[in-house]
Amino acid sequence: MVPVSSIIAMGVCGLLGFAVPVALAWWLVKKHNAHLRTILIGAVTFIVFALVLESILHQLVLKGPHGQTIMGNIWYYALYGGLAAGIFEETGRFLAMKFLLKKEPAKALPAVAYGAGHGGVEMILIFGVTMISNIVLSVMINTGASDTLLATAPADALEQVQSQFEQLETATAGSFFLGFWERISALILQLGLSILVWTAVRKGGKWMWLFPAAILLHFLVDGCAVVISKNAGMIVTEVIVFAMALAVGAIGFQLARKL
Repeated sequence: MVPVSSIIAMGVCGLLGFAVPVALAWWLVKKHNAHLRTILIGAVTFIVFALVLESILHQLVLKGPHGQTIMGNIWYYALYGGLAAGIFEETGRFLAMKFLLKKEPAKALPAVAYGAGHGGVEMILIFGVTMISNIVLSVMINTGASDTLLATAPADALEQVQSQFEQLETATAGSFFLGFWERISALILQLGLSILVWTAVRKGGKWMWLFPAAILLHFLVDGCAVVISKNAGMIVTEVIVFAMALAVGAIGFQLARKL
């Protein structure tokens, strides 16, 4: 059985997972006259480069001859996962800003709007939608309908479904709020990285080093999260990741003042 407190936590977190990005987008458009188009470009870029193109790479690499070696070694996995996320997302960010946002004024607002779209849709799809799915599965578990799902699940997916059920039954309400905290860190990180890449695109010249710097910072945050979570637990991981995201956000804030 999944505790009622956990289901309530999933509902609250799911609501926040949708509400925070929408509220941020509304605030930028209504209060600061940001362009909704810029926010949507950020959202679509994340979907294309992170959820489609990066996923294709994962299918090729992790199901290839070296996939088990990578997934079996925490350092290899952190190196591969961090670099893949950094290269795909920051390259997508750079291309979108250079070719799709070239008519935007060279100030910080378009970068923040883009970041709100990029990080906002990430929060909605990876966290908000997942919470809704978890609620549905939890209700199935508590009503006994999960037995039907297990009976009809394909053999290759049965172990994964059983593992998901076990995780929901053992998870605490606090773990879901910890997941929401993780998404806040990711949103702050996306906003900061957006300003770094935007500065590289709009200022060019000696500022172009900020583009590879964004890839490196993205890699460091994601890679460190993988390694730390394996060795120190989720709370310590989220504290460290939050601090790193704030540091990237602070760098972005200082660059925004220059813009």
